[in-house]
Parts: sequence; C-alpha cells; structure tokens
Amino acid sequence: MRIFHVYIMANKRNGTIYTGVTNNIANRVYQHKHKLVPGFTSRYGLDRLVYYEEHNDIRMAIAREKQIKGWTRKKKLALIESLNPHWNDLSDGWD
Repeated sequence: MRIFHVYIMANKRNGTIYTGVTNNIANRVYQHKHKLVPGFTSRYGLDRLVYYEEHNDIRMAIAREKQIKGWTRKKKLALIESLNPHWNDLSDGWD
C-alpha cells in the first residue's frame, strides 16, 4: 500500500508557505531544503516542513491539497498552528 502526503513548507513562522503533495515525503523535503528543484520554494527559501498529513489514496491527497490551496492564508496558518504551534521543522532528524 502506498502512502501519499499533503505537506506545507515555510521559510519562518508566519512567513511564506507552500502546499504540495508527494508519495515520498522525506525525499521531497530534502529537495526543498537543498533547492534542488527550481521554482517557488527555492526562490523563497522554503526549507521548513511545518505540516503534513497522510493519505492512502492519491486522489484524496490531491483533493486535499487543492482544498488547502483554496483556503485563505488565515485558515492555512490556523491549520499549521493546530498541530505545530511553534512552527518547528517536523523533518528535523530525518537525515
């Protein structure tokens, strides 16, 4: 069974955020942290994993990603802070 993750990266508390979906969270976070993929996360230095959730179905994960992306910034920040009030990097120690 495959696991898919919807995740949010940030550059600092209440800073710029990015929502994505992946089937390999550790690898994707590594790519963001080391700016291996040009684009939004590299440009804004989004290197802190501040939120993630698991899904067993890629369609559900994509739907959830789209749902979160459609939210207001205020609602996205509330989601992060509901599980990670200090905006810790949840990937610390993964390497």
